[in-house]
Amino acid sequence: MSLHAIEATASMLSARGADLDDLVREAGRIRDEGLARAGRPGVITWSRKVFVPVTTLCRDRCHYCVFVDTPGKLERKGIAPYMSEEHVLAVAHQGAALGCKEALLTLGDRPEDRWGVAREWLDQHGFASTLEYIGHLARRITAETGLLAHLNPGVMTAEELRSLRPTAPSMGMMLETTSHRLFAEPGQAHFGSPDKDPALRLQVLEDAGRQQIPFTTGLLVGIGETLDERFDTILALRDLSERHGNVQEVIVQNFRAKPATAMQGVADAETDAYIAAVATSRIVLGPDARIQAPPNLSDRDELARLVAAGIDDWGGVSPLTADHVNPERPWPQVDQLTDLTRAAGYELRERLTVHPHYIRDRDTWIDPVLHAPVLALADAEGMAAGGLDTPARSSRSYSTTEDASDGRAAGEERAAYRDHATTEDAAGGRAAGEERAAYRDHATTEDAAGGRVAGEERAAYRDHATTTDLLSRAANDPSGLSDDEYVRLMTSTGSDLDRLARLADELRRSVAGATVSLVQNRNLGSDRVTDPDLVARVAADAVDLGATELCIQGTAPADAPADVYEQLLRAARAAAPGLHLHTFRPADVIDGARRTGRTVADQYAALAAAGADTVPGTGVKVLDEAHRARHFPGDLPVDEWEQAIRAAHGLGLHSTSVLFYGHGESPLQRVRHLRRLRQIQADTGGFNELVPMAFPGGDHSPDEHRAVHAVARLLLHGSISHVQAAWTRLGVEGAIDVLRSGADDLGGTLYDGRVVPEAGVEYGQELTIPAAERIARTLGRQLRLRTTTYGVAS
Repeated sequence: MSLHAIEATASMLSARGADLDDLVREAGRIRDEGLARAGRPGVITWSRKVFVPVTTLCRDRCHYCVFVDTPGKLERKGIAPYMSEEHVLAVAHQGAALGCKEALLTLGDRPEDRWGVAREWLDQHGFASTLEYIGHLARRITAETGLLAHLNPGVMTAEELRSLRPTAPSMGMMLETTSHRLFAEPGQAHFGSPDKDPALRLQVLEDAGRQQIPFTTGLLVGIGETLDERFDTILALRDLSERHGNVQEVIVQNFRAKPATAMQGVADAETDAYIAAVATSRIVLGPDARIQAPPNLSDRDELARLVAAGIDDWGGVSPLTADHVNPERPWPQVDQLTDLTRAAGYELRERLTVHPHYIRDRDTWIDPVLHAPVLALADAEGMAAGGLDTPARSSRSYSTTEDASDGRAAGEERAAYRDHATTEDAAGGRAAGEERAAYRDHATTEDAAGGRVAGEERAAYRDHATTTDLLSRAANDPSGLSDDEYVRLMTSTGSDLDRLARLADELRRSVAGATVSLVQNRNLGSDRVTDPDLVARVAADAVDLGATELCIQGTAPADAPADVYEQLLRAARAAAPGLHLHTFRPADVIDGARRTGRTVADQYAALAAAGADTVPGTGVKVLDEAHRARHFPGDLPVDEWEQAIRAAHGLGLHSTSVLFYGHGESPLQRVRHLRRLRQIQADTGGFNELVPMAFPGGDHSPDEHRAVHAVARLLLHGSISHVQAAWTRLGVEGAIDVLRSGADDLGGTLYDGRVVPEAGVEYGQELTIPAAERIARTLGRQLRLRTTTYGVAS
């Protein structure tokens, strides 16, 4: 390309207005030419995947990254340095059940080179390196679930690439930028990150090309690079593709600032600049390139512009797992993406992790050991077999049976993977700025009949606009509002409440994906049963019923032995060694300490030694001492409850947390309660979940339930990950409402059991797995059986 041509093409990146429109039209024309040459005119592709974050430890320090943790953070969260094989395979099996065909293995670069805990974990598990573990996982995933692995392990040597080639039909690593300045200068995005040296990353791409590995790469737009540096990156990707032919797709990704990072104050990539980068990439890379834009990193009304600018692929989208690199940006639902693509004039079709032309020429591009697994998922064209809506295989069938009551076809039920709560209403999908302008216009328009709009009506519109502003800010920083602002949201109604619920649900999906979780458990009141032999029988019976958890709580009678709580634990542990024992509230522990003369911390230690795995955080209504003393004098003083919970967490005993609402407390007291829980979590990391509980006998409305759960999701975002829908208090319909408003968990099955069933705290209320599956299907989600600590239940 001549110097003049290079300068002219580089100038495309600054195109705006009519020039940008012309650029987009030319890019679209070139894309359409390429699709016709590829034999799929008018088709845009995507891959159905599960996202597996094998480790969030990394030796780099990218200034915009929230994916990476330190060992201290992982320890506070109770997370191991690496996902176990069992956890990885459980996620893969769940993905297979939803029709996924790709397992995206993502991780930090060579964490063992920086962190001793990573090296120790690998040594303990018999792996010489992180990359050796990745290869082992990829082989097991394909052999045991049928999914094809796509590896994103960062920088690799030529020998490492060669060793991993038989484990995955495709790999990837973002080039991001060729700017050495951003790597070498203090304060720039890649300073202090050895694996972000562009020369090193270009060498990886060269080595992958020489070894004929289908490879995904791309550029990151808006991290401080100049337009010339951005264009140089596009040229480098073009040259690599022309030399080796293995660049299967180029991702043009827009920078999104993340809270709590060094670049949190940097503006997101400007939309027109991003569109220009997409169109320029298409023009420079040509018609045969596959150009991808991540659909969750742009607002819905911008996706059509990306299609027009020349993309032909949306990349991987998961019906199960969140985007762990961009957790604040939920995946779009597949039916939404289908509709948006169709509205732009194109058909959406599912592909595999490796693109079709590599499958057709598999002898060149894919290791022979992977031919059979790839062909098992491919159709005659090399696309994903089974089409858009049909899972290729399923370990459990949730959506293939025709509903006898209304005759809906299985395909329609499969199409309901979408989360109905996150679908924007077509009439209400205007951007926040447009909404505010509309309300201002409405508020200043003269009433045709009366010649003016009443002052009260104008005030109502101003209030609505203010709530819209709050929601807009909460979308960018969910936990960053003031107490008064959360009170405002908690008392919202009508369309304001609907938007609040949608926002909370999007956050829920970023954490939990398209799932509803449930633990199989049984409750037992230790205020009713203190006979160790009877407790042993209850524990054994719970295991026979399929339970993985036994919850025991209740203050024992005064005439019970001093060590009554330890006796019950030892009996349950002996009878059911593998059963998780979730036992004894702070009030019970304080009672045990009084009986034995121990401190509260020593009592918790004694319970842990006797078999306690986790503890309930119940026994408090709202963390306001004056309210407690006035309305619930029999409850523990608030500070005493908190000291007990902190003591448990300090010993490694994780707990639930609760918020009882509807007993005369104010919305501000609820918000301050959540704020105090967040502070405890920041200090201890010991809460597994929040359980909002409607107070019995209160005059509750569905709006109140939705608002409480939604605000809890926002305020606790990044702190307590799971919010439970207490179905015993809400009923099935109420539980569904709050599961659409930020909750992600149904709690427990609460099996009555066959041994003293009446001794269960909530005797007579059971939630069967089929009933829970129906709830999940109503929401367009998958039921996930979990452990007490939110692991994957076997």
